[in-house]
Amino acid sequence: MRKRTKSKDPHDAAEKALTTQGLGYPETTEDFPWGHRALKVRGKAFIFMSREAGLSLSVKLPSSSHVALDLPFTEPTGYGLARSGWVTASFAPGDAVPLGILSQWLEESYRAVAPKRLSALLDAPEGGARSVPRSRKRS
Repeated sequence: MRKRTKSKDPHDAAEKALTTQGLGYPETTEDFPWGHRALKVRGKAFIFMSREAGLSLSVKLPSSSHVALDLPFTEPTGYGLARSGWVTASFAPGDAVPLGILSQWLEESYRAVAPKRLSALLDAPEGGARSVPRSRKRS
């Protein structure tokens, strides 16, 4: 008799990977405003994620927003945030999630929001100055 294995939902896997990556950045906290996951550095959000219908996330991309907005799964973020380079990517149930691209966007967004001193720690050699304490808040 064959064992049935649960297929991994690519949206769950992407959300988990992005959350893990983001929480690995210096001084990152996790919050849940409006019932959505937000990762913040020093109180400023650098990603919002929602699982209402598939997966949706918004990131600040001051350098690459013009390129990101050419992709079929993106649009300018509402509420006037697009003026500051915020982009929203949405994936319907069953859609593939380009985790490599999203991972790069997450880092760009963190660097855009974090103080320069913290952003610079991402470039430090392993075991170097990157050991700034992180706090993790769960609401």
